[in-house]
Amino acid sequence: MARENLILITLNILMVLWSTDAKMEIITSKQDIQVGVELLLLCKAGGEGHITWRKDDEDIDEEMTTKVDESSSKLVIKSATVEDAGRYTCLCDFDSGHMDEVKTWIYVYEGPSFETTPIYHEFLEGTNGAVPCRVSGHPAVEVGWIYSTESMSSHGKNVQQLPNNTLLFEKVKRQDAGTYVCQAQIKGRPVFKQLSISVVVNAPPTAHLNEEVKKVIAGPETNVSLVCLVDGHPKPNITWNMPALYDPTHHTFNSDRSQLTIRSVVREDYGEYICTATNKISESSATIMLHVFETPEVSLSVEHLNISVGGSVAVVCNVSGVPQPQLHWIKKFNGQTLDSPSGRVRVAGGVLVINKIVPSDGGQYSCMAVGIIGNASRDVAIFTQPGPPPYLSVSPGSTSVFFSLKTPPINGGTPITNFILQWRQNAAEQWQEVTVPVAETLAITSLKPYTTYTVRLAASNAVGMGQFSDTHDVRTEGIREPDSPLLLCDEMKVGGNSFFIPLKHADNGETPLLHYNLRYREDKDSAKWKEKRLSSSTDSVNLIDLTYGSDYLLEVIAVNSNGTSLPTTFNFTIAEKPVRSSMTKGSVVGIVMVIILVIFLAVDVTCCYRNRCGLLMSIAVKLFGQKVPGIKAFEEGGGGTNGEVKMNGMSTPRGVRHQTGVLTLSSKDGEVLTEVTSDKASLTKHEKTQQDRSLPVVKA
Repeated sequence: MARENLILITLNILMVLWSTDAKMEIITSKQDIQVGVELLLLCKAGGEGHITWRKDDEDIDEEMTTKVDESSSKLVIKSATVEDAGRYTCLCDFDSGHMDEVKTWIYVYEGPSFETTPIYHEFLEGTNGAVPCRVSGHPAVEVGWIYSTESMSSHGKNVQQLPNNTLLFEKVKRQDAGTYVCQAQIKGRPVFKQLSISVVVNAPPTAHLNEEVKKVIAGPETNVSLVCLVDGHPKPNITWNMPALYDPTHHTFNSDRSQLTIRSVVREDYGEYICTATNKISESSATIMLHVFETPEVSLSVEHLNISVGGSVAVVCNVSGVPQPQLHWIKKFNGQTLDSPSGRVRVAGGVLVINKIVPSDGGQYSCMAVGIIGNASRDVAIFTQPGPPPYLSVSPGSTSVFFSLKTPPINGGTPITNFILQWRQNAAEQWQEVTVPVAETLAITSLKPYTTYTVRLAASNAVGMGQFSDTHDVRTEGIREPDSPLLLCDEMKVGGNSFFIPLKHADNGETPLLHYNLRYREDKDSAKWKEKRLSSSTDSVNLIDLTYGSDYLLEVIAVNSNGTSLPTTFNFTIAEKPVRSSMTKGSVVGIVMVIILVIFLAVDVTCCYRNRCGLLMSIAVKLFGQKVPGIKAFEEGGGGTNGEVKMNGMSTPRGVRHQTGVLTLSSKDGEVLTEVTSDKASLTKHEKTQQDRSLPVVKA
């Protein structure tokens, strides 16, 4: 009853909204009524009269109708059935004597209903599948499919709707997965219902690697990543099989384990890596071969050997790397490859063997490992004594013998440090010898003049002395010592605590100079001599780190094989150490600017108060007018003079001296106070001061 009243109130509201002045009409909440739902029709006649109801031109039992008021009536059907659908007519016999009617259609439907239609389907990719939509309803029901808010006509060609409203998938694809909507509508009426159906397309997993072989070089800085590309639905799980045991500090994975990263690759990481993808359908695997190379390395049994001439040596070289590198021995100082398995110098099984060593065998040898990913080498130094000097020539001097080498001896692999010079007068005597550094003249000195000697020479290095040269017989000449060397004083330079003076080669006494002996000290009794030896090719004397503010003595003596020259002496002075000023250029400029400003102000003040000129005077005039304080008394005759300034003779500007002009000061009554004679030159400051002092002070 409450529901009926609610419907009636609703109809009354609608009647008010639609106006009571309208002609006859039937008002209902809706035209489409579902089976079992109450149907309420309200007829509004628009005037007083008798109202009756008909359905499909047949009278309706008055028990189903109720009079609302004199101008309206309602028709109530408690539970609508399909048979209640049809055309309803409201007739009114107005009190005015005329009749009128109004008609409306009522539709009663049952459904739609999807019954037992499944809402979830799974298909395997590539197979055929069907998705049914079982719908019932009355009157007839129309069925349509919607996918992603679009009609199925825009979907793939492999999907079609069969007459029984089933969706048929031919060779279902991954992109066919999704939500499909089956929409059922009462034919011709805006009554419809929808059912969402999920379609899942499963796919077996696939595992794929971008490369089947990967090559890396082992090392602490080498990291390698293996990426497994996996597909399938449901999403596959990924596992890895590897040649080494899993170590979380050495092997790391990303979130879905599709990428394996190996840190600090070592040789043990070599092998097959298998990536396996698994879901509920099946599994798939992919394999990659990781090749781990090792850079070549070389090791030697020894890296330095000193072997005497005639001895033997064997150096073992081992090379390693992956793949195994080739081993080669090379004589570095001439680039010769040693590959002979026999002979005096041979290589067998990586061992370098040298029998009966000669000086030319001395030097650096390199064992090289040559691989496809790089090379490596290690050196061994094999040193022996030098060889005999070839092409030796000998020349006599005054009590001396000089040696000359056109070609230096073979050094035995290490530099020659000295030469051993030997001599004797006859075969019965023992050889006498002297050792001479390489840089000095090869000469035997202090021999007897006009005497025949047998001489020979041998070189020595860090290993020892080599073979002597062939002997030579030579007769010495007379004795002559060199002249004193010359110091070119005109080109002397003293800079700070350093001293430089050119040295001119003196007459060598017809015998090559051997060297110069130099010594120097401060010119005081307690100072000690400092000595130096200069080579015969020296052309200057250069002394450093001397003492500031000191006098020095210098002596230079020339030496040849016959003796020494008289010393050449020289005195020089090193000045006191200069003291750096702490004032900068900016400071100097600032001080100069301040001095100039002070002078300018002093001159301007003097000019203002004595000659009524200058910048201050100009400022004062602008501030006080022509009557400037301090000057007024002077202009009016007041102050110290009570007079005026006049010039006897020619008119002269203030501050200018004249030779003939006279400056006269007079009072107001004409009395001459004093006069000053001046020349034509401008008064100096001192003169102005004296002049000021000479002027008498006259009181008024």
